[in-house]
Amino acid sequence: MPSIPRALLLSPLIPALLAMPASAQQADSATTPVDAVQQVEIKAGAYDARRDDTATKIVIAHEEILQHGDATLGDVLKRLPGITVGGVQGRGGEIRMRGLGNGYTQILLNGEPGPPGFSLDTLAPDLVERIEIMRSATAEYSTQAIAGTINIVLKRAIVTAERVVKPSLRMDDGQPGTNINVQLSDRAGIYSYSLNGTVQYNKQQRADSGVTTITDRAGVETTRRDVANASHGLYQALTLVPRVNANLGPNDIVTSQSFLNAVRYSGRWDQRTATRFGALPDYAAAGEDVVDTTAAARTDVSWAHKMADGARLEIKAGVNYTDRRNDLDARNLDVRGRLALGRIVAASAIDKGVTASGKFTAPTFEGHVLTSGWDGAWSERGESRREHDRFAPGAPASQLDQAYAATVARIALFAQDEWAISPALSCYLGLRWEGIRTRSAGRDDAPVENTSSVWSPLFQALYKLPGSKQDQVRLGLTRTYKAPGVASLIPRRINANNNTATTPDIQGNPALKPELAWSLDLALEHTLAGGGLLSASSYLRRIRDNTRNNTFLVDGAWVSMPVNTGAAQAHGVELEAKLALRSWYDSAPAIDVRANLARNWSTLDSVPGPHNRLVGQTPFSANLGLDYKSAALPLSLGASYSFQNGGPVRFSENETDYAGAKRVLDLYALVKFDAMSQLRLSMANALHQNNLAATRWVDASGTLSDTTVTPTSILFRAVWEMKL
Repeated sequence: MPSIPRALLLSPLIPALLAMPASAQQADSATTPVDAVQQVEIKAGAYDARRDDTATKIVIAHEEILQHGDATLGDVLKRLPGITVGGVQGRGGEIRMRGLGNGYTQILLNGEPGPPGFSLDTLAPDLVERIEIMRSATAEYSTQAIAGTINIVLKRAIVTAERVVKPSLRMDDGQPGTNINVQLSDRAGIYSYSLNGTVQYNKQQRADSGVTTITDRAGVETTRRDVANASHGLYQALTLVPRVNANLGPNDIVTSQSFLNAVRYSGRWDQRTATRFGALPDYAAAGEDVVDTTAAARTDVSWAHKMADGARLEIKAGVNYTDRRNDLDARNLDVRGRLALGRIVAASAIDKGVTASGKFTAPTFEGHVLTSGWDGAWSERGESRREHDRFAPGAPASQLDQAYAATVARIALFAQDEWAISPALSCYLGLRWEGIRTRSAGRDDAPVENTSSVWSPLFQALYKLPGSKQDQVRLGLTRTYKAPGVASLIPRRINANNNTATTPDIQGNPALKPELAWSLDLALEHTLAGGGLLSASSYLRRIRDNTRNNTFLVDGAWVSMPVNTGAAQAHGVELEAKLALRSWYDSAPAIDVRANLARNWSTLDSVPGPHNRLVGQTPFSANLGLDYKSAALPLSLGASYSFQNGGPVRFSENETDYAGAKRVLDLYALVKFDAMSQLRLSMANALHQNNLAATRWVDASGTLSDTTVTPTSILFRAVWEMKL
């Protein structure tokens, strides 16, 4: 059996392997790596993870991820049952399960939390091998998943002598962009490697308009202002995902996988405020020049060892590093066009850390497969902010030099048993303990420590109904939680440009506690011929120590701070259908139909109704998709329509937000010229509907209301795929 030090020495071989010409590499079937590649082989057989796994899991394969020619993973995810995307349609945003974002939905990258500041919008769909959606928590992954878990698995499958180049062009609101994806893979002796990379270059142009109104306590409008915002910028990104496998024998596989990402955005934002009547704002015009850069690297080495009687040991260790920098030059002008406030900010944040995990799986008693393991992480974050403010002529300037440091240590132990009680009934039993300790200190703030730990018992069951091979019932009862982020615990204040009750300063709260939830999931699934599916599921969440932002007046300035405010409840239903028309009618066209809808409800005990929902929860969403493949022509066509409503949501006795309904239509066409080349055309956000959002604050003095309308645009994209 190879030693661990020998395995760790394999990582430096990556550059040499990548430089090795394909012609010099020999495929050897006797040394094919037996790791994640095997999952691709299994899929071709009778096994189906969604149908057969006791612990519920929906797997979206690579071909389905690329089918619509989407530019971002958010566009892929928004079509899946129970998943919505926040923000302005067509521009990416927070990913939500059960309508819940704000940390309730856990996003993993290869089974681990993404690097600090990581955004799915920086990850091209071409780099993803599969997406796993887990509605109920499992012991193997972190149970910080009150709404559920989405695991993004980067490309792992290694195909002998594969050379693929995918250049693409895009046009968004008249702004051009390009994307080039390269995929290389091969095998030589005991080694196999793959390199997937993407380069993105996109110009962006955005605009929106809004209205601010103030009424007195008698309901008489005293102030009305029109606000116009415009921005333009340049987005550039480079992402590399190298992977090397080494087959050290029939029972040992060593794998090194890395994720490298560099992003730069430079742009300008301008705002103009025109007062129709009433009180003048602090600033009548504002502008910002900004440059944001992020460089992130993560690499890990894993060792998998097969033992007798089907037992398996897996050990993994990794390091990560992220460097983010923000340079801002802001100008705020008064009604006469004179400088009222100029602000130059240089901010940076550096995160570095290590991770380690181990897992042992073994069949024990008849029908039982036991798994136990651990995972841990340690990270350190250093943050600095230098701010220079200059005011109107004659007023003294001010300097701000802030520095913060934080460390986060996490350790988890878990055990689980998958028990096949009978051919019709199987159960999953799990238990996970997870502890987190954070410590932060600032130049002007006393050290703050926060420690929390959670025991999570987990139970899932799968029952195949008697007399039918197509019908089955799923049940899940789990305990999950949501830990406060480090930024939420640091008691520093971030000043708003124009401080009001609807645009307050932001401050952390070191006394925050984790939110705890008991979760119940129930589903009925019916399998159709040809891989189709009908599914109905429901869920219930009871959350303790719910966190929401409270806004209050401190020394004449409005401040928003997260606080634990009591209990909350969430429940909902999801319906899904996937079928081929020909499975019902032999003479029907070759059209596959996809449809799903979700209805979500929630209430907060600490906030009076109506509309006292969890922050940002989407009440209703629905998707309908049609895919057609011609038998006479090398042509595939498809369309997808997505709808999600918003409506009012009440955060507190004083504050209410409103979000308009969003409708999105996406179209695609795929033309295959031969086995080596194809062209994919797509039109995203074809309806280019305006986005509506509003915030309202009511107190004894009256009402302040901000309403914003954001036009959206159609994104045209063409992708040429060439196999070399």
